[in-house]
Amino acid sequence: MVSQTPISEAPQVEQEEVNRDLVKAVTSAIKKKSPQDLKKLVGQLHESTLADLLENLPAKKRNQFIELMGDDFNVEVYPELEEPVLAQIVEQMPNEQVVDVVRQLDSDDAVYVIEDLEEAEQTKILEQIPEVERAPLERSLEYPEDSAGRLMQAEFIAVPPFWSVGQTIDYMRETTDLPDQFSEIYVINPDFHLLGIVTLDRLLRTGRPIEVNQIMNSDLHLIEADLDQEEVARQFERYNLLSAPVVDQDQRLLGVTTVDDIVDVIQEEAEEDIHRLGGVGDEALTDTVFNITKSRFTWLMVNLFTAILASVVISFFDATINEKVALAVLMTVVASMGGNAATQTMTVAVRALATKELNPVNAVRIVSREGLVGLANGILFAIVTGLVTLVWFQSSGLALIMAAAMVFNMLVAGLSGILIPMVLERFKIDPAVASSVFVTTVTDVVGFFSFLGLAALFLV
Repeated sequence: MVSQTPISEAPQVEQEEVNRDLVKAVTSAIKKKSPQDLKKLVGQLHESTLADLLENLPAKKRNQFIELMGDDFNVEVYPELEEPVLAQIVEQMPNEQVVDVVRQLDSDDAVYVIEDLEEAEQTKILEQIPEVERAPLERSLEYPEDSAGRLMQAEFIAVPPFWSVGQTIDYMRETTDLPDQFSEIYVINPDFHLLGIVTLDRLLRTGRPIEVNQIMNSDLHLIEADLDQEEVARQFERYNLLSAPVVDQDQRLLGVTTVDDIVDVIQEEAEEDIHRLGGVGDEALTDTVFNITKSRFTWLMVNLFTAILASVVISFFDATINEKVALAVLMTVVASMGGNAATQTMTVAVRALATKELNPVNAVRIVSREGLVGLANGILFAIVTGLVTLVWFQSSGLALIMAAAMVFNMLVAGLSGILIPMVLERFKIDPAVASSVFVTTVTDVVGFFSFLGLAALFLV
């Protein structure tokens, strides 16, 4: 007979999402300055859920929330926060409290907490941390933002090659200062050069007298500390890694990058590409009105100038449009179809460039393919729009011009959608940011010029 747990004794299920009622209740507890009520409300929340809750609270309430929680506040929440929220919280905290938080976190998470502070503030905080703990943080901060050196954690287990399996196991049992979680042990020489890696499952399945150099894996995937995090993520994906050693220019072991950090990198890079394709930069939902306005203004201004350029092209044919009013109705169809087709191609191209799937080896084939796709769609939509124009305006000449302009602009759209990102990439300009402006300009200008130009030659 299967026993049943009484409802009153059933384990509580953690809340996975933040809802309006929870935010309202937490805000009320903060206003009443009631730590007891607050701890009842959030005591069972996972750190990621708690981070979501903090991000949904008004800015002025966040630090009050942390103060009321006191020692019961889980410091693992800080690495889960978005950068603008984290920066706002840390800036309002006394240095002594920041020091306490940093010392409780793994080195990679500690770096994330303080990396956006002013250099003077960073120095003040680091000076209050014991040298043994401070050294890896200072080393990580020396590397560029979004590099492997910033991602790595300095906590890892390294042993000499002549140690036996038994010595290694005893060392891990007796040493208290070990990483919270690990799956690999690194075998190094006296100069800290990595010789190989032993996985925990291999270690535990091997007899105690065997030396680790006999069971280590020498097929290493080393990550240079100054390597961009996007390339690091690509190596994890390519080689199905759970962790990877990070080394300096002399190939000395500095730290380790783990897959949980890489998941965050993949999400961050994908989100960044999507934002940049839309011309909104690196903004977050928690950014202020001022920061978002400033971020979007630049590319809106660029779009304004490109729109003016398209209007100038139209102005060249004002006499033509005056004589044939139908042209004003139809010309936007050509430009719009070209713009949408180019955006489809551009989106695929930008992502393929970011993931290195589009490279010199397959560039000609991919460009040719997109050109043929543009031509095929151009012919198909030329037939559709030509027939619509014929039925609508009862003009076979206008229908043929509409069809010809559609074919030409869709072909140009397909080619520009892939060639413009490739050219920008070649000149070290981020195609995710700049492509949409140039692609839209090309399809608008070509669309208006081809349609109105043909009309000026053959109709008016």
